[in-house]
Amino acid sequence: MKKTFFILSISLLTACNQAQEKVSPSATLISNANIVDVRSGKILENRQVIIDSGKIKSISETLENADAYPNIIDAKGKYLMPGLAEMHAHIPSPPTDAERIGETLFLYLSNGITTIRGMLGDPTHLVLREKANTGEILSPRIFTSSPSLNGNSVKTPEEAKEKITAYQKEGYDFLKIHPGIQLEVFDEIVRTANEVGIPFAGHVPVDVGIRHALESKYKSVDHVDGFLEGLVPESANVKPTDNGFFGYKFTPLADTSKIDELVQMAKANKVWIVPTQSLFTKWFAPTDAIEMLALPEMKYMPASTLEDWKRRKTESTGEGTDFNEAQWQRFDTIRKQLIKALNDNGHGMLLGSDAPQLFNVPGFSIHKEIQDMADAGMTNIEILRTGTLNPATYFDREDTFGEVKEGLAADLILIDANPLENIEALKQLSGVMRQGKWMPKSEIDKKLAKIAENTGQN
Repeated sequence: MKKTFFILSISLLTACNQAQEKVSPSATLISNANIVDVRSGKILENRQVIIDSGKIKSISETLENADAYPNIIDAKGKYLMPGLAEMHAHIPSPPTDAERIGETLFLYLSNGITTIRGMLGDPTHLVLREKANTGEILSPRIFTSSPSLNGNSVKTPEEAKEKITAYQKEGYDFLKIHPGIQLEVFDEIVRTANEVGIPFAGHVPVDVGIRHALESKYKSVDHVDGFLEGLVPESANVKPTDNGFFGYKFTPLADTSKIDELVQMAKANKVWIVPTQSLFTKWFAPTDAIEMLALPEMKYMPASTLEDWKRRKTESTGEGTDFNEAQWQRFDTIRKQLIKALNDNGHGMLLGSDAPQLFNVPGFSIHKEIQDMADAGMTNIEILRTGTLNPATYFDREDTFGEVKEGLAADLILIDANPLENIEALKQLSGVMRQGKWMPKSEIDKKLAKIAENTGQN
């Protein structure tokens, strides 16, 4: 009996030692975390999450050898969720220096954005994308568009075919469509893009129109571009080029009963929508430039940029322009109706603020965009999905990121409150993890202070 007990004791001890030995020296344990399950919309309480080699290795309710982990993040009372995606971002290009480009990428990370979709590509962004993937630079995951396709850069079908073929071979993730493209050139872009296998996204040129754009199966239409113009009855007999800022001048003519038709077209053709509504509640809005420039995050932008934003704001909505607050109110109401309907019954919605655009500081602007989505009637879980699950689905990378799930990338944020109850909780960061590397808020704040210092010297 004693011999049997001794053998059993040795076996148990050996098993315990083996369990201890299985702990990788590079592993991190996030203990007692409340996981925000963005798929189900539920909270999974007090989970033990093991991170190693940049991935989520396991998630469990209990862990016997927790003390054996060399790196432990105490998440008791906090909420763990996938990092956010900024789906309409801009990355500086040369002649902007490398330090400023790095600072911009960190500004995104500092607000929990672990994936960005760059919307104005440059050959240098292909290099940045690779360095971000390998961890050589501190950066969100990068997807990048081609250089701009617009009325000046592609004037003929032949030129369109040549450029689209070249951009696909160079490795850009998608094509960026800008205004000014003529219809026959656009149709060649679509034909060639389908032939070589590269998606296209962005603006809707006036000569194309929203219905033809949707039928052409844009991967995403950004800014809800072209939709308001699509609400104008043919009987109005307007000149399409008189549409103004994203259709603002056509606001009095818009027939909102046509919204459902456009929404169904978006759904049928699987076209995603990136509203960038914060552009229309900051830049093209009855807001005061001085108040905008007084926002705390403006200290991270160069003085020359802030001065340019102030000038452009005045030129857009200041005295002497045709901006009218009452008409803007109607314009804003219609945009919110479109966003709500496209979210409820369209193909899908993506989170994007168009940073850095007027008064939209990278990273920080995503919180204004989130509030604008809420103001349009979207629920907290719907908003969270636009920046997590939906981007992963958009890129066909649901096996890579977008959830707190075993086997996926350890691109995570830890926040102090429950975002399902209060979406503003996303501002209460305890830390950000990118590729398994943990950055506590104290470290983030130090880096932000350095960026502000550098910006103040320029």
